[in-house]
Amino acid sequence: MYGHQRPRLFTAPGRALSSAGQEAVDLAARAGLKLDPWQQHVLDQGMGERADGNWASPEVCVNVPRQNGKGGIIEARELWGLFIGGERLILHSAHEFKTAKNAYKRIENLIRSCPDLHKRVKIYRKTVGDESIELHSGQELRFIARSGGSGRGFTADCIVLDEDMILGDDAMGALAPTLAAVANPQTWYLGSAGIGHQSVQLGRLRRRALAAGESGVPDPTLAYFEWSINEHRDECGQGCTEHDDITDTESILKSNPAIGYRLTLEKSANEQLTLGDTLFARERLGVGVYPSDTADTWQVIGEDAWRALAAAESAPGEPVVFAIDMTPERSHAAIGVAGGWRGGTHVEVVDHQPGTAWIIDRAAALHTKWKPKAWVIDAGGPAGSLIADIEERLGVEVVQPKAREVASACGQFYDAVTEQTLSHIDNAPLTAALAGAQKRPLGDAWAWARRGVSVDISPLVAVTLAKWGLGAQVEEQVDPLDNIF
Repeated sequence: MYGHQRPRLFTAPGRALSSAGQEAVDLAARAGLKLDPWQQHVLDQGMGERADGNWASPEVCVNVPRQNGKGGIIEARELWGLFIGGERLILHSAHEFKTAKNAYKRIENLIRSCPDLHKRVKIYRKTVGDESIELHSGQELRFIARSGGSGRGFTADCIVLDEDMILGDDAMGALAPTLAAVANPQTWYLGSAGIGHQSVQLGRLRRRALAAGESGVPDPTLAYFEWSINEHRDECGQGCTEHDDITDTESILKSNPAIGYRLTLEKSANEQLTLGDTLFARERLGVGVYPSDTADTWQVIGEDAWRALAAAESAPGEPVVFAIDMTPERSHAAIGVAGGWRGGTHVEVVDHQPGTAWIIDRAAALHTKWKPKAWVIDAGGPAGSLIADIEERLGVEVVQPKAREVASACGQFYDAVTEQTLSHIDNAPLTAALAGAQKRPLGDAWAWARRGVSVDISPLVAVTLAKWGLGAQVEEQVDPLDNIF
C-alpha cells in the first residue's frame, strides 16, 4: 500500500505556465536523492513560473506529518537555487540550532557525492553558528537558528523556514524583510501539524488556504499542501461519512504520503498504542491546533527576553540537579536539569517523551552518568506517583518541595530571566511550554499553569524545579556500611 500522493488540502495561484520543479528533481537525482512522487508534485507546483519568469507562488507551505520526507523537498529546492537558479543567498532557518546543523550536514553530503557540484564549491563553513556553503560564483546557502534577531542584515533570494509549526511574529519580523529588495523572492514554510500557541504563522497560512478552498478563489501568492485527515467531531453521529476515523487504515494513508516508500503502514498504525488518540492524531494524522492570533502567547515571560538568553550549546556546570514533571493526563513527561553557569544557572530539557514507562530507566541512566546533587519532584503534582519507584531504583531520597517552595521556585526562575542570570539552549519543548504558560495563584505568590489541554508545560515545570533544587538543602546520601568502620 502507498500513501496518498496528493494532499487533502491544496491551493495554488494557478498562473504558472511552466515549472522549474523538474529541474530540481533531476538535479537531486544526480546528487543521489531520489524523490517520491508526492515530493516531486510539491516541487512541480511550488516552483511554477509565470509568463514573466517570476514565481507564481512567492510563498509555499508544506504541512505533512513527521518522518515523511519534507527534508528531501528542502534539499532539492536548495540545490536548485544554488546550482541552477542563480540565487545569491538562500537562508535556511530552523527553530533549533541542532536541526539547522543537521540540515547543513545532509546537503553537504549530497553536494560532495556529486563531483560536478562539489567542484563548484569554494568553501564549506562549519563554524558553530556560521554554517554555510559558498560557491566560487559567490552564491551562498546559509543555515541559521531562529531568534528575534536572526536574519537581520541579510538580503536573500529564498528563505526556507523549517519547523514552521514553531514560528512566531518575532522570527518572521526578522526574516521577512530580507526579501524586500529582491525582485523575485520565494519563501518556503515546511513542518508538521500545528501544536498550539506557537504555531502563529502556520495558522495564518492555513487560514488563507482554507479561505481559498471555501471561496473557490485561489490565494494570489500561496501554494499550500497539507496531508491530514478531517477528524470526526463530537457531534458526529454513527455512520458519519463526512469526517475521518483515526482508527481507519485509510486515514493513515491519506495523511502519510511516504507510506510504502520510507514508512510502513503497520508501524505507523502501532504508534497509536504508544501515543494515545490525541497525540497520534496530531503526530501521524496531521490533526493540528492552530491559534487564531498571537494575543494568548508568551503571557508570563516575553519571547524576546527568553530567546536572548539562548546559548549555542549545552553548558550546565557541576553540581547538577534533575527534576521530573508530567502532564495531568500522563500523556507526556519531561526530565529537566539545572547546573551552574557563569555566576548564574543553565537549564535544559534532557528528555521529553510520550507516556511514563520510559522515565525510571532514563532516570537511572542519568543518575549513574552524572551523579547529581539531587532529584526533585513535586509530590502534589502528577509526577508524585513516581517518587517511590525513583527512590527505590536510584537509592536516593527525592527532594519534594512544599507548595510555598514551588511558588518560590517559579519566582526564582522568573527573576533569573529578568536579571539575565539564566541560560538555556532553546529546547523546542521548553520554548513551547513557556509560550503556552500562564500563572495560577498560590497564596500570595504564583505557580506555572497551562492555558489549555493542548499545552504541555511539564518541560517548564521540570527545569524550574531543577533550578530551585540547586539551592535547596539536600541531606547527603550516606552508605550505611560507612558506619561500620
